[in-house]
Amino acid sequence: MKIGIIGGTGMLGHHLAIAAQLRQYEVVIIHRKDSNLSHIKDLKFESRIADLNDRGSMIRAMEGLDYVANCAAYYPTVPKPLAQEIKTARLQMQFFIDGVREAKVSRALYVGGSIVLPKNPNGLGHESLDYPQEPESTNAYLRVKWLMDYMAKINAEDGLPLVIGIPSMTFGEYDYSPTTGRLIQDAANEEIPAYVHGLRNAVYAGDAARGLLLALEKGRFGERYLITGENTSIEEIIKMICEIAQVPMIKKTIPLNMAKFISKSQEIKYTLFRGSPPTLSSTAVAILAYGQHLDGSKAKEELGYEPDLTVKDAIERAYNWFKKEGYIE
Repeated sequence: MKIGIIGGTGMLGHHLAIAAQLRQYEVVIIHRKDSNLSHIKDLKFESRIADLNDRGSMIRAMEGLDYVANCAAYYPTVPKPLAQEIKTARLQMQFFIDGVREAKVSRALYVGGSIVLPKNPNGLGHESLDYPQEPESTNAYLRVKWLMDYMAKINAEDGLPLVIGIPSMTFGEYDYSPTTGRLIQDAANEEIPAYVHGLRNAVYAGDAARGLLLALEKGRFGERYLITGENTSIEEIIKMICEIAQVPMIKKTIPLNMAKFISKSQEIKYTLFRGSPPTLSSTAVAILAYGQHLDGSKAKEELGYEPDLTVKDAIERAYNWFKKEGYIE
């Protein structure tokens, strides 16, 4: 069986490719023309060039594939107008959906974000939580993730063989960008002066990939599956990083509203004068603001998924990889 992975040069996609190879799949990496394939030299794969901004290329890249996983869904990076962010997310998601439909892929997976789940005031976050309508927030990360989740669900209701996998905060090897691993890199290099309190669920990238593959193989179309690790907090994660890196614990904290103010100020400065992108982006603030503990029982009951590694194991593996790759001094 052939599985196509969009975003296979990223952390989650790389781990998903490893999990698929262990299950004897033929792996096809769908990537942009300028992708650095040296990052995945440990994999055996077929290369297909495509771009989520190019509908025709996505359809051609998916031809002959049994399964497809989209691990490269759009998210905001540098500040842009909200309408532009939403337009980009809508087009990329639609072209992914068109590729699945036109290429007649048997099963597909969209990898989403837990920010689409409103905070549960009565307990853990779970897959059934929904906003009653499109969020009114001006935060681009929330808006684009909500939109793509919505598009996945309504197209699945219309017959698209699509499952939604939502990994929690993920740490692991191959985080070249880096993404969530930036927290490990900056804390270990003693470049974080303060942090924001918040609840999180965190998972090892290898466990997350295994759970996502199970969702692709067994998940019900149109359903969300939370792929979780351990419920923890930003404070506990920071403590673990500092212990592993053998650096002093970060003592200072800042209120969320202060973090929002700093982020907005940096984004205005970037919009007006360019220069370096904000060190505290609105995407990072949204992830902090909407974090909550998560219930992973649905994936356990329906998919047979359970994490193998602890959060500390995940952080230690990621730290060792960052150290080896020269991200940490």
